[in-house]
Formats: sequence, structure tokens, C-alpha cells
Amino acid sequence: MIQVNTLFIAFLTLYISQTVCAVVMERLNLRFMKKHGSGVPTSFEGFIDEATLARSNAYAAARSRLGTVQEIMGQTVLLAVIVSGFLVGLEGQIQQWKLGNIAGGLLFLLVPAVISAVAELPFDYHETFVIEQKYGFNRSTVRLWVTDHVKSAAIALFLFVVLVSPLIQIMDTAPDTWWFWGFLVVSAVQVLLVVLYPVFIAPLFNKFEPVRDELLAKKIKTLMEDHGVRVKKILQMNAEVRSRHTNAYFTGLGRTKQVVLYDTLLESHSHQEILAVLAHELGHLKCRHIPKQLLLFEASLLAALFATRQLINRPELYTTFGFESARPYVGLFLLGIVWQKAGFFLKPLYMAIARRYEREADDFSLRFIGSSGPLLAALKRLAADNLSNLRPHPLYVWFHYSHPPLLERTARLEKAEAATNGPVSSEPHRLETGS
Repeated sequence: MIQVNTLFIAFLTLYISQTVCAVVMERLNLRFMKKHGSGVPTSFEGFIDEATLARSNAYAAARSRLGTVQEIMGQTVLLAVIVSGFLVGLEGQIQQWKLGNIAGGLLFLLVPAVISAVAELPFDYHETFVIEQKYGFNRSTVRLWVTDHVKSAAIALFLFVVLVSPLIQIMDTAPDTWWFWGFLVVSAVQVLLVVLYPVFIAPLFNKFEPVRDELLAKKIKTLMEDHGVRVKKILQMNAEVRSRHTNAYFTGLGRTKQVVLYDTLLESHSHQEILAVLAHELGHLKCRHIPKQLLLFEASLLAALFATRQLINRPELYTTFGFESARPYVGLFLLGIVWQKAGFFLKPLYMAIARRYEREADDFSLRFIGSSGPLLAALKRLAADNLSNLRPHPLYVWFHYSHPPLLERTARLEKAEAATNGPVSSEPHRLETGS
């Protein structure tokens, strides 16, 4: 039975505070958009009209409302699993079955994860087949949606077993230094995953191929050769089978590094705009942003595992939540929830670093292309095509935006262009075959 003591009150306060903060920020963001979201910004005229802006606001509001309900429901379900005695009963059953630490730990940690995942499925379905469908983005079918979730679940289960099994074994064999050896194991798997994702995981969901537009491919090759940039793979992805959203990204490490352009992006943007977006992604490569982000993650992981080692053997951690014995996997679960909730309040730090990297990539694109005009046009068209919220609340940006808000980002590029080449044209680039 749960003991209502100082530790439990502290846990409950942290848990509820994080959930309330997340919900309040959604509400603040929604109210801010309603108050300041009317009127097309002057710099976006020609790309976004009043009707598109209204649709963008309605789309953002629909997603925000769904996200709020999902947050409340998901956190309520997980909290119920923790405080209801369900996990205590599950642990008792594991001991009765004499599963051992590894098998028992896998089952104990997997069950609440599955419950949470199942609770989120209706929200994911509603987002895809109601909201995304209503605003013209969804191209997925129910069959594809189910298939994607089955594949994702299988991959997640495999990685879960690969990560958790050796961690629990190390905790048994090296109770004093497990946090360091566990860090090495988890880090190795993490780095391997970043390297192998483009080769083995991403192709399970999408088809990747060299850019089909021969003229564009030639321009890409020429531009890269002129600037001494070498990336073996610049691919297009069949994003349109699931969504009309447009995007591009850089992924992989070492020989698996590649730039991926959505086919929806290639269809809706001029060659100059695509080259500017490509230059931005190459900026992430040249500035080594993925290794830097990986190092930050590893440092956070090491700190969390060390803190876990300091707390995991304390009896009150278990008795407070109704457990009679101190099983390492029970401690991992409980402290994992604590770090997850506490980590929410550290998100502004990580997001600030990510936004800085995006600015560096924008600067690289400007130097690479010689002008910020094409990137500005691409960003404004992306905003229109994706119905982006042009006026998010600053606090929401602080916690959730890995990219600078579009108005801030475009203003910065226009200022940099004016300082370098004179005033930049705000006219949209027309899409032409030979552009």
C-alpha cells in the first residue's frame, strides 16, 4: 500500500507540476495565437493570405486541444498504474513465477509501457484521420497506419530488450559500478542506432532513392563540388504516401551520413529554394551538430545513471510505493519517472542549443548559396504548405521549439542579407522546371 510520506508528496508534486505546466503552456500558446494571430505579417505577403492564416490558426488550435487532452489522459493513466497497487501486484506475480531479475525486469518495465502506448493510440488515430485529414495533409490508410505501428512496436521491443537486459545483468554483477558500465552499454547502442538508422530502420517505413530530377541533381552536384562538400547520399523520400507535409533532414554518422528531401518538398519548391534547404542541412553536417547533440545526450545519461545509483538502494524508495523488497528494475522504473518529469524543466536548455544550431545552419546556407533570398522563400512557402503557427507564445517556444519561430528566423535572415548583399526581395520564387 502507498505510504503518504514526504517522499510520496514530493513525487506527486513533481508529477502533477510537470503535467500542469505542459497543459498551461498549451493554453497560453492557444490564447496568444488567438490574440496576436490575425493579420498576415508583411514579410509573408505573397506566400500566405488571410484564408491560409485562418486555416493555420485553426489547425494549430485543433492540434493543441488534442494534445492537451492526450497529455492529461496519458499522465492520469500512468499515475493510476503507479499508485493503484497494480505494479505491486505485478511484482508479486513475477516473484511467484520465479522469473529472475532479467526476465522479471523486462516484464515489469514492459507492462506499463504497453499500457501507456495503448492509451495513446486513439489520440494518434484521431490526429491522423480526423485533424490531418480535415486540413488536407493525411495520405495514409488505416492499413498503413496499423502496419507502421506494428513495425514501430517491434523495433521498440527489440531495442528495449537489447538495452534493458544487459543493464539489469550489470546491476546484479557490479552493484557499485553498474552505472558506469551501464552507461557504456547504453551509449554504444545509442551511437550504433544513430549510425544504422538510415540503413536499416528508416527504409522499413519509406522508400529512399537518388533525386529523380536530373537537372536538380546536376545543380546539387555542381554546387557541392564548387564548395568542396562531399556527401555520398542526397536522397528523396516518398513522404507523400503518408502526408502532404514538406520537410528535409540530415541523419546518420560516418559512412551512413545522408541528406533526405521529402518528395513533397521537391514537388512544391523551386530548384533555388531546394538548394537553399539542402545547404541548410549541409550546415548541420559541416558544423557537426549530430555528434554535438549526441555528446550532450550522453552527458545527461551519465548524470542520470550516477544519480540513480545514489538513490536506488534506499529502502524508502520501495516502501513508499508499496513494494516489500528492493528490486533493481523497480528502482529503475520509479527513478526513471522522476528523471522524466524533472527533465521536462531542463527542456529549455536543450531547445536553446537546438535553436542555436538551426541559426548556424541558416548562416551556412547564406554563405553557401551567396544569398538568403532562396532560403527565405523556402521557409515562407514551408510555413504556408504546413499551416505553421506564425505567432507562438515565447514561453512555449522556450520549452518546445527546436527551431526559431518563423517570424524571428526570417527577420534574422533578412537582416543578414541586407548587411551582406543589400535588401532582399520578398517576392516568392515561381516553381519552374528549369529554375
